[in-house]
Amino acid sequence: MARPIVSLVTVLVVAMAAAVIAVRPAGAAAYPNPGYVTGSIGVHDPSVVKTSSGYLLANTGDNIALKTSTDRTAWRDAGVAFPGGASWTLPYTGGGASLWAPDISRHNGKYYMYYAASTFGSRNSVIFLATSATGASGTWANQGLVISTISSSSYNAIDPNLVTDAAGNWWLSFGSFWTGIKLIPLNSSTGLRSGSALYSIAQRTGGSTAVEAPFIFRHGSYYYLWVSFDLCCRGASSTYRIMVGRSTSVTGPYVDRNGTAMTSGGGTQVLAGHGGVHGPGHQAVIADSDADVLFYHYYADNGASLLGINLIGYDSAGWPYVY
Repeated sequence: MARPIVSLVTVLVVAMAAAVIAVRPAGAAAYPNPGYVTGSIGVHDPSVVKTSSGYLLANTGDNIALKTSTDRTAWRDAGVAFPGGASWTLPYTGGGASLWAPDISRHNGKYYMYYAASTFGSRNSVIFLATSATGASGTWANQGLVISTISSSSYNAIDPNLVTDAAGNWWLSFGSFWTGIKLIPLNSSTGLRSGSALYSIAQRTGGSTAVEAPFIFRHGSYYYLWVSFDLCCRGASSTYRIMVGRSTSVTGPYVDRNGTAMTSGGGTQVLAGHGGVHGPGHQAVIADSDADVLFYHYYADNGASLLGINLIGYDSAGWPYVY
């Protein structure tokens, strides 16, 4: 749950940047600032999907806030997913309307959105699924509960992310603190859980349990597991940072650049706070026409949570960096 910003000003600038970045190894330069964005850019935990007319963004908020953009630069409010409320979530939110960390994508000719209902610091949590033909406000239909946890669970059912593997199988990663990030198989016809398998794919060690917001993105022959380390939701004092590991199998093991397993605290840092960008995190990745794109939130000096977008490059060893 944090944010940087990115966008392209002109095709020429992007082409020139790409020519330079293509040969730049990861970590060879200071972290870039978020790209230029305008309009309604106050977000938390953004997730983005391409549409026929541009981009649809869903983010944490009352009944899940939606935004749209035609160019990935100018964003406008587009209502909420559930304008009539989401009564099925109230037993998990303490009666509140705020729903967390929506993960939005398009499959089978419709939009899928996984999202969490919980309260801060609790493991009494549920991940639900909603679907829509258009993605527009008011068109989302509840498809039911995917996975839940209770106060005695060793992990937490929040921060979902859907990934399809190279064979077309569906998987959901999720998790926050405690024993870390988990992965379960889904039924690709219903989008709901399939069987009882549960894989552990990342966990902090050394005294901190602060890992959350998993996002698995397939690029080339690797599955890249993006996560956020450390603390969100503290305004300009947030310490969120974006980490990554990779595996040739969607179920892992995921390792960082040094070969350390992510289940043993491993993770290669891709983006951290710098200058007026505080606590970037809760990342999402899409493949776009110009590059793979990283979306996230970050905090400004005044504590506002803002949309960050950067492009992703890959070094000669296949490790991602942002520019």
